[in-house]
Amino acid sequence: MENALGKETSPYLLQHADNPVHWQAWGEAAFAAAKAEDKPVLLSVGYAACHWCHVMAHESFEDPEIAALMNQLFVNIKVDREERPDIDSIYQTALALLGERGGWPLTMFLTPDGVPFWGGTYFPPRAVHGRPAFATVLDKVAEVYRDKADMVTKNVRVMAEALEKTASPATGDLIPAGLGDQLAEHLLGQFDPNHGGIGTAPKFPHVPALDLVLRAHLRTKNPKMADAVRLALRQMSQGGIYDHLGGGYARYATDALWLVPHFEKMLYDNAQLIDLLLLAHATFNDRLYSERITETANWMIREMTGEGGAFAATLDADSEGEEGRFYVWNAAEIESALGTDADTFCNAYGVHSSGNWEGKTILNRLGNPELLDENAERRLARSRATLLELRDQRVRPGRDDKILADWNGLAIEALTRAGDVLDRPDWIEAGICAFEFIATTIPSMSDSAGEAGRLIHSYCAGKPGDMATLDDYAAMARAALALHQATGEDKYLDHARRWAGILDAHYRDENGGFYFTADDAPGLILRTRSANDGPTPSGNGLMVGVFARLWLLTGEDAYRRRAEEVVRTFSGALESDAFALATLLNEAELLSRAVQTVVIGTAEDPDAGALLKAARTAPQPNLVLSRIEPDADLPDGHPAQGKTQVDGQATAYVCVGPVCSLPVTDAEGLRDALTRA
Repeated sequence: MENALGKETSPYLLQHADNPVHWQAWGEAAFAAAKAEDKPVLLSVGYAACHWCHVMAHESFEDPEIAALMNQLFVNIKVDREERPDIDSIYQTALALLGERGGWPLTMFLTPDGVPFWGGTYFPPRAVHGRPAFATVLDKVAEVYRDKADMVTKNVRVMAEALEKTASPATGDLIPAGLGDQLAEHLLGQFDPNHGGIGTAPKFPHVPALDLVLRAHLRTKNPKMADAVRLALRQMSQGGIYDHLGGGYARYATDALWLVPHFEKMLYDNAQLIDLLLLAHATFNDRLYSERITETANWMIREMTGEGGAFAATLDADSEGEEGRFYVWNAAEIESALGTDADTFCNAYGVHSSGNWEGKTILNRLGNPELLDENAERRLARSRATLLELRDQRVRPGRDDKILADWNGLAIEALTRAGDVLDRPDWIEAGICAFEFIATTIPSMSDSAGEAGRLIHSYCAGKPGDMATLDDYAAMARAALALHQATGEDKYLDHARRWAGILDAHYRDENGGFYFTADDAPGLILRTRSANDGPTPSGNGLMVGVFARLWLLTGEDAYRRRAEEVVRTFSGALESDAFALATLLNEAELLSRAVQTVVIGTAEDPDAGALLKAARTAPQPNLVLSRIEPDADLPDGHPAQGKTQVDGQATAYVCVGPVCSLPVTDAEGLRDALTRA
């Protein structure tokens, strides 16, 4: 066997195409070779922007002696976790069952049938900090597989049973009123009261959990909840995790202060943060949030737009072989570039001659987090533009140009909603362009798409990848519903209905939820079922919201029943693990707390436009907004059915459950009504 990755399109796999390791892509041929040679499989999973993946590659996979040992003892399979999240999900779960913390690079040892029997994450080339040398691990695992077959067989049996058990969700009932508030109150105990965010270093944004607490504040007016969310968003948005020159957030902070990022930028993080910042801006009217939304959306369009107008997956943490090199500065560089403005900028962004990270400076405003007056902020903006132009001359971090349907769905929904709220039609157009490429162009390129309307998970270098996962359909259906609300075009509603039908046909679990993979997808050792959030929100959680909106928009009660089925399938674990199930809890609010708002007026009527804008900018996460012509009918069962305009004026009605408000004809009155709702 030789290294076979040169035939792949994934940027991550191509990074390893010149390794002396005889890497194989995941597939039947690799496992057939393992069976024929009676060798265990070494499965290595990572992604292109992963810093520690690069470290292990340089230290071990490029080392001729370690590579020779890998080739001698194992069949070696390399997987891009973004391209194959189904594979990554199974083996991350297996590692957790072994009592190890997950992450990337993931290093798992499998039988030739693909069942794991041991594993870990990063292994150093030499023993250090209590971690064994990678070569020692390789020798020991091969020895156990060769000489202790009974032990391996027992481990495999126990692991297979444990994996099957994890795929059996804890069923329950519908979520009772008040439970979300109780769980948010409990979650407050995990917040860092000094520096914001959840837990200690390393710190991740944990957007669904922050969303859960912010929603609870809107219901209860608990000031502690408001303070916790505001502190977290301020520290993230003014800390080093935010790119103050180019816009966009890094994946996480390595410290408790939010100063030192892990410099990789992920499309999904930024999409989720735009969504959260929109609700926070509507709630607190903080200029910082609107600025970060604007800068991040512009960064996404400027730097992440790829083929067909869809969005690329990630930007690397490293450039020129060093983590963060592209982003950090020293004081002399800034003084030379900014001249007389340097002192003001350095004071604002914490720039000192000694630096704040490895002798360099990560720009941040943690020392002075409050925004200055408009003139001072304009002066800082000019300085940032000067430094950005200078930074653009540096060697850029690598970009993973893979287009992923689920991550694009999150980005399209965020850009559409942000464009709707902040009057940026260019953002909505960018979302539409990406949507059309994902929904129509990529499937049409692939014979594997099969029946009409089925999605493809990934696309790279002109080649469609494998069939879509649950998360792809859920995120894209959510994006379609956002576009339907923004544009009023029924074709987007039709897409969401079609994809919900495909999920029911090919992904449905007999208990009511969804499997991650389709019933006709290439076989793995397990079809997983979960509503737990990972780095991205869970597909089952998102589908609760999709079904709820489809019910409210169409009046078809079958969608309500399907939403309730999904909730019941997974709600048994809510009280013990609300943090992991935050998306399920947040989306389930629509079933009991939907605020259906109808604006009756023509598309050309400026008064109707003012009412729509007031609705979109209100702090109401459960808004379902429709505009209808004065002579049009609402779906059967809609609480505002039969309502009319007042004296020929554009008129709105706010409905909660079967009860609607009195008619509202002024924008401020509508915003007040939605805030109270």
